[in-house]
Amino acid sequence: MTRVAYLGPEGTFTHQAAVRWVRTQAAAGAGPTTSLARGGDGTDGGADVELVPVPTVTDVYAGVASGELDHGIVAIENSVEGYVVPSLDAIVGSEDVVAIDEVVLEITFDAFVRPGHGELTEVTAHPHGLAQCQDFVVRSGAVPVPASSNAAACRDATEHQIAIGPAICGELYGLDLLEARVEDFRGARTRFLTIVRRDRAQVALAAARAGGADAQWRTMLALTPHVTGPGVLARITQAFGAGGVNLSSLITRPLKALEGKYVFVLTVDAAPWEPAVREVLDGLLRAGDSVKTLGVFPARGELDEALSTDHVPVGSVRAGAGADELDRGLLWA
Repeated sequence: MTRVAYLGPEGTFTHQAAVRWVRTQAAAGAGPTTSLARGGDGTDGGADVELVPVPTVTDVYAGVASGELDHGIVAIENSVEGYVVPSLDAIVGSEDVVAIDEVVLEITFDAFVRPGHGELTEVTAHPHGLAQCQDFVVRSGAVPVPASSNAAACRDATEHQIAIGPAICGELYGLDLLEARVEDFRGARTRFLTIVRRDRAQVALAAARAGGADAQWRTMLALTPHVTGPGVLARITQAFGAGGVNLSSLITRPLKALEGKYVFVLTVDAAPWEPAVREVLDGLLRAGDSVKTLGVFPARGELDEALSTDHVPVGSVRAGAGADELDRGLLWA
């Protein structure tokens, strides 16, 4: 039996992502089938897979690294709140875990209360959930209380709490709906990675490549320059540009307890086995950098739409702006 871990309890967004990934694999003939379990959509999946809820993201990584769990599903990036730092740091810091696929979910939140509730003095959710529902939190007048997950907030809600979570949590945990779709931004989405032990990754990726020969791929890399100073970041980004490899994301994470030293986490729109990428990575190694592949997965395209000007930070300026606008936005005056 294949064991797939996710941040529990039942009803988390990660639970939904795990179900979607397993069913996608089954539909493609690449893996086992399952059902949503208690409170799901009623479909009767097979018994080839066990979805395993665990208390923390760290437990997902540890279980996969030890081989106790075959796969793990972890949130990595939200289109409102950005990268999920504990998960990002875990995959950067893990010697034995790598991502081989991703799932993208649209994220919506409902607000729930206990039947016959008392005075509602607190509102509880995962910190990312609270951050994505700030308007509702302020409007409720309740004190925000962080929880380990949105589903845990719903499961453990007291008669004085408003719990914010996925719609499925109302049925799962016997709650009444107070208000639907309380998120600040419609259309928010979260990317989840499917992780496996590194020594199993090549077999899994080979099977995926055989099933989609023309697929476009993305690669997550951790790159640590050993010699820093002026131009180090320009040197790295220029290497990808000169090699014709599109660099679609770049963020920095501090090397623990070392001031001013960073690891760069990069996402490129190609696979590591493609000649252009291999040439770039070989050049970075020759330059003295440490490089590690964190994940390789098909590019689904869900987050590739053209950027709307409505989402550009307020106060940004573009070419053609007036002198006063440029002075104000760029502090040129």
